[in-house]
Amino acid sequence: MKKAQLSGSLRANVGKKDSSALRNADRVPCVLYGSGKQIHFHVKQIDIQKIIFSPDVYQVEIDVDGNKSMGIIQEIQQHPVTDKIVHVDFLELVAGKQIKVGLPVRLEGTALGVINGGRLLQVFRRLSCLGLPKDLPEAISIDVSKLRIGNSIRISSIQLPGVTILDPANAVVVSVKMARNAIEEEEEEEEGEEGAEGAEGAEAKEGAEAPASEEKAEG
Repeated sequence: MKKAQLSGSLRANVGKKDSSALRNADRVPCVLYGSGKQIHFHVKQIDIQKIIFSPDVYQVEIDVDGNKSMGIIQEIQQHPVTDKIVHVDFLELVAGKQIKVGLPVRLEGTALGVINGGRLLQVFRRLSCLGLPKDLPEAISIDVSKLRIGNSIRISSIQLPGVTILDPANAVVVSVKMARNAIEEEEEEEEGEEGAEGAEGAEAKEGAEAPASEEKAEG
């Protein structure tokens, strides 16, 4: 999993008035929990945006007034109109303790079915996973190059050492569906093959009748 750094300061007071004042100053109220005590702090809006508005999942080294901890984002609150970040919850990472996190799914290769005119359908963009921080990858990579039209890859076929995928095992992650142009191309190919077979049959028939007419002429 990728790592990032974030610097913040302890909150002097915890309340709505203090939170509003921080937001007006382009600061984001945050809380770090998971080790038995909660640490309330605030960070720059621009700094935390770089971590949140990213397709990646980060282990974040949080430096609060010189005290460092490792955490991972668990919950984000955004303004309903502006989408501005208003509060972030961090779960502190503890050695030997498993965490639950949504890992991004990345597809690799070009599916055979797509080359033949099919349409690739990705059902899951993220999968809910449980594991130790050291075992969690940056992303779940899936090779789709061998997928033909009508084929799919289910969660049960994905193997991540030391990691448990919490989504249903029989759920389809990615598949290749038949597209309309693929159906039309197949029908055209079939018609072409039938036409070729008809022509070959006619030639064969003419070839078979030729010796008979020759025999008649000789007679």
